[in-house]
Amino acid sequence: MSDKKRLEDYAYVLDFMPYGHPDSKAPIHRREPLAQVVGESYFTLLEVSIKKGKNPLIMEKVYIGKGERDVVNKIKRRLRYDELTPTAKSELPYVLEHIVKEQEQRFVDFFNNAGPITTRLHQLELLPGIGKKLMWAILEERKKGPFKSFQDISERVKGLAHPEKAIVNRIIEELKDPSVKYRLFTS
Repeated sequence: MSDKKRLEDYAYVLDFMPYGHPDSKAPIHRREPLAQVVGESYFTLLEVSIKKGKNPLIMEKVYIGKGERDVVNKIKRRLRYDELTPTAKSELPYVLEHIVKEQEQRFVDFFNNAGPITTRLHQLELLPGIGKKLMWAILEERKKGPFKSFQDISERVKGLAHPEKAIVNRIIEELKDPSVKYRLFTS
């Protein structure tokens, strides 16, 4: 996957703008309906144009892959976090938490398989709220057997009540800072 561009097939709506972007200089009759979305696989932030007559709701899953699309007309551009509308920024944590819970096994596997990055830094330490002490607690529990769910992690590792929130916070951190050195979940 390193050579090939990482493309999203599905995305979740963060904000729908039926009259185009509010900052647009174009006259209102020339604007097209837009939505800001986050991809479900690599958490790519995108701006897409919406087909006439469609009104996607916030947190609605839409197809953005190759071929015929039912709601999205075309992908306009990739967005940086600071280009999101205030609505999109406020909805992002809830939408990401929904995606993380929908793909629970993928992220539980991260806790089961995360390894050291350098001799002094472990992938688990990149999650907000996890320091050396909590990292060692996770590694010790992992030796006893793989984690089966977020609930299993929170029951076995004292001090990590909501592992899904740590993942969501890391994804947001990676989206906010384009210069972040180590990327765990975003492309």
